[in-house]
Amino acid sequence: MMAVGFFGCCGAMRESQCVLGSFFTCLLVIFAAEVTTGVFAFIGKGVAIRHVQTMYEEAYNDYLKDRGKGNGTLVTFHSAFQCCGKESPEQVQPTCPKELLGHKNCIDEIETIISVKLQLIGIVGIGIAGLTIFGMIFSMVLCCAIRNSQDVI
Repeated sequence: MMAVGFFGCCGAMRESQCVLGSFFTCLLVIFAAEVTTGVFAFIGKGVAIRHVQTMYEEAYNDYLKDRGKGNGTLVTFHSAFQCCGKESPEQVQPTCPKELLGHKNCIDEIETIISVKLQLIGIVGIGIAGLTIFGMIFSMVLCCAIRNSQDVI
């Protein structure tokens, strides 16, 4: 990011079309990477949710097999997602957060929280992509203005 900013600043200060063109190219590559990442995140949202749910179910089943051994992961899941158990919390009650009031199904809670967080990340990504487009437009306007001012001289 420092190199991209350096291209932009030096190109503007020196009024260099070449450096401003490099700045535009870097912004274009960053924009393409942002769009690609956004598309893959949107497409892979279900896979990510299922993966985390599978990890929870494995930790849940490990805890039920040996209640003394596998509770660290389950405690982490329960405290991070503020939930307890799958259908009922009775089997895993010692691993549930003390401040949790009522019962929240962890499988449903995982899906809800990941969906909300990915939506928030998507909104931030759209904002950053908008700023990138804004920078590309201004770099091209400045590049064209430099070319036009050199043609006059």
